[in-house]
Amino acid sequence: MSTTITTTPSSRAFISDNMAGASPAIAQAVAGAATGQVPPYGNDPFTHSARRRLSNIFERDVDVFLVSTGSAANGLSLAALTPPWGSVLSHPDSHINHDECGAPEFFTSGAKLVTVPGDDSKIDPDALSAAVHRRTGDVHSVQPSAVSISQATESGSVYTLEEIRRLSSIAKDAGLRVHMDGARFANALAHLGVTPAEMTWKAGIDVLSFGATKNGAMTADAIVSFDPALATELAFRAKRAGQLASKMRFHAAQIDAYLTDDLWLHNARQANAMATRLGDGLKAIPGTGLLATPQANILFCRLPQKVTEGLLAEGYAFYHDRWAAGTVRFVTSFSHSVDDIDQLIDAVRRHTH
Repeated sequence: MSTTITTTPSSRAFISDNMAGASPAIAQAVAGAATGQVPPYGNDPFTHSARRRLSNIFERDVDVFLVSTGSAANGLSLAALTPPWGSVLSHPDSHINHDECGAPEFFTSGAKLVTVPGDDSKIDPDALSAAVHRRTGDVHSVQPSAVSISQATESGSVYTLEEIRRLSSIAKDAGLRVHMDGARFANALAHLGVTPAEMTWKAGIDVLSFGATKNGAMTADAIVSFDPALATELAFRAKRAGQLASKMRFHAAQIDAYLTDDLWLHNARQANAMATRLGDGLKAIPGTGLLATPQANILFCRLPQKVTEGLLAEGYAFYHDRWAAGTVRFVTSFSHSVDDIDQLIDAVRRHTH
């Protein structure tokens, strides 16, 4: 019995950067790890190399826990920062609030997600200043325990270093820890042109969910902890959650290749550049409107219904009407080319006439 698999051509796939395949160097690294005998559970040379590379790029010793999904990275990170009677403060648009199916609450054994508003999917400092003190000491209420920020955000905006420092300072002054959901960490880093250290621990981040899957890896993300006191708990939580892979070398080979020769930054710059090119092209077409200038690799715009229908009929894949009528989201990836973007722009132009 044969199975037919329907795929979308990469040139027309804009639903998510998760639609992209893997960078050839990463696929080759996984194949290379498939031979020979090495110790299991992360005691292999591939994992040691990946940890060294992460310590190098963050300019300090870090504790690294390789996991298979971003949801696991977020849930386990937050569990190490938040007691069951605590709360995690995040933006309403955050992935942990919208798209984790209760995983943070599950991993924390019931901690509550409390949303803090702000423009451009970024937490407003004044709103956070109030939230970190809300009902503290009241045994009838969850206690503010951690702040989680997304970098880049779900709408494609990017926190500046000053914004991260300010939010971290507010959190730390109130005794809260700070987590960064870095599913698109490389895209944010490429946009800001700063170092990984400057965007994390030097700005007050305690634990990072280091995303790689959206940017060229296959099935690997990482928890990077900048606080040695969390290492033991994170290790046991990862094991208990089924995230201590026996053949960890296959996760590690991906991360190791991802960081080799700055592949991760090359991929992110490509994805960002394609979003910028798409935005510039759409702005020149009457009847379309960008909701914001893309800073990473996510672009939100408004398109007439006939344009949306025309693109879908041509086989383009993207989210539409999910946030509001007429609102479309395009996500570019490292695998998109200039020709792919120009063809999309031409298709939008054709369907506006």
